[in-house]
Amino acid sequence: MKKFLELITDELKKAFDEAGFPSEKVVASVSNRPDLCEYQCNGAMALAKEAHKAPLDIAQAVVEVLKKNPVFEEADAVKPGFINLKVKGDFLTDYVNGMAENEKFGLEPAENPMMVMVDYGGANVAKPLHIGHLRAAIIGESIKRICKYVGHDTLGDVHLGDWGLQMGQVIAELKLRGMTDFTVSDLEEIYPTASKKCKTESETYDPAFAEEAHRITNELQYGNEEYRKIWEKILEVSKADLKKNYDNLEVFFELWKGESDVQPYIPDMIQKLKDDGLARESQGAWVIDVTEDSDKKELPPCIVVKSDGSSLYATTDLATLVEREKLYQPDYIIYVVDKRQSLHLEQVFRVSKKAGIVHEGEKLFHLGFGTMNGKDGQPYKTRSGGVMRLESLINEVNEAVLEKMKDNPDIDREEAEKTSKIIALAALKYGDLSNQATKDYIFDISRFIEFEGNTGPYILYTIVRIKSILNKAGVAPSGKVFFTGTKSEKDLMMELSRFNDVIETVYNELAPHKLCAYIYDLANAFNGFYHEVKILSEEDATKKDSYLGLLKLTKEVLEQCIDLLGFAAPERM
Repeated sequence: MKKFLELITDELKKAFDEAGFPSEKVVASVSNRPDLCEYQCNGAMALAKEAHKAPLDIAQAVVEVLKKNPVFEEADAVKPGFINLKVKGDFLTDYVNGMAENEKFGLEPAENPMMVMVDYGGANVAKPLHIGHLRAAIIGESIKRICKYVGHDTLGDVHLGDWGLQMGQVIAELKLRGMTDFTVSDLEEIYPTASKKCKTESETYDPAFAEEAHRITNELQYGNEEYRKIWEKILEVSKADLKKNYDNLEVFFELWKGESDVQPYIPDMIQKLKDDGLARESQGAWVIDVTEDSDKKELPPCIVVKSDGSSLYATTDLATLVEREKLYQPDYIIYVVDKRQSLHLEQVFRVSKKAGIVHEGEKLFHLGFGTMNGKDGQPYKTRSGGVMRLESLINEVNEAVLEKMKDNPDIDREEAEKTSKIIALAALKYGDLSNQATKDYIFDISRFIEFEGNTGPYILYTIVRIKSILNKAGVAPSGKVFFTGTKSEKDLMMELSRFNDVIETVYNELAPHKLCAYIYDLANAFNGFYHEVKILSEEDATKKDSYLGLLKLTKEVLEQCIDLLGFAAPERM
């Protein structure tokens, strides 16, 4: 099913051709002046030089053709050469009915389906999730769902930090304390304690402990059975907690891979980099130059082996690409990672292409996200100034929503608690995703949980309102939607008709914030219709059935959109 704007563009192209002008560059767009028109075309201005005519003269000639076209209610030429259009309600209604009848509302499947991998999460084992992990999880989950929806074979990989010196540090501290059984709360305290003992600038620096941690790390990596068992226990405890917290966020990974999974690939990879002459020795380390002729400034070389022979994040990330190529042959890998990692990932991407680690045509993209800040503009903290556990943040939002729901006497405590969790998740995710991923934003619980304005709860309230009307109607819509002539009805249909265009843009730009903007506009359009038109009390049965059909489609589109954002709507609010 063609996108609605494509259909309008097709009609415009025909009109330009009939008026005697080339139509290759003719495109329709949604008007930025809805008070004047619904759609616009500036093709006449683009053609003026080529046609040796004034843009307005071209526009007027095309408009004369368009006035005979059954698709358009109005067509006007305005200075300096715009063509302003309004479509007929019947044409719009036919499209809306087509959406209702087609799978995915008529969205065309991807022409060339790809294997897409989304690398998001990035949590470290032995540490509970904190608010610094929130954006990667929320944005990554939405991007993954969007890629799947448009027709790509998509996998999400949590890419755990489960290897390296931090594991040796934790094991050393556990042995020092004689702990063979421990919880994630124990690890939460042990991890930073052990880490500080290994930092020379720390007040608790312990050179003997640091040396022991290095020794254990080395022996673990060479297969020491005792340390391997402790490491496996750390993974078991950590993964259970991570999965619980990700489940609470409605974030689900197809792959639970970690840095440890790719260690076997590193020796051969490093040897090949040396054999191919890409890696060179520098002060005992092995590095790869990544600066290209087109760069405005020189990029530092990528270090793949430190002078002490150990690996770095770059080494592991390159080996991860080796493994992904071997097991999955991805066409497109999207890294949802803090934007401060842009240099690191650029180095990794360049090495992977230079070394032929990724196949020709494979796309590597870093979607770098900004910081979640408090009202003071600084990274969000607990009231005491510490880094907040993600579980605590979710509970804080849940409690704020539950407190707000006490005002509704129709919902008992049990239902309120269940519903508050659904609303809180929507508030949390929409509050994040409605901001452009690359930008920092202010995390404001009091604003995010409002039931009015551009918030998750407002979107849910709209869906619940539609559900309530459909339930009260008592019968499912049976016929097709038709246009009854109401402005708000047409406005709602126009918003619905934008769905396929929006989904394509959101996928191409990896921009969930544009999906949020769309459903906010759609919710507003529905509420305008709801307040202007008496739906349930409409006496004309055919009209009423049409209204209910329009509501049903609106509900389904909204529900699909919020699913792509990673949350759902309750039955009541």
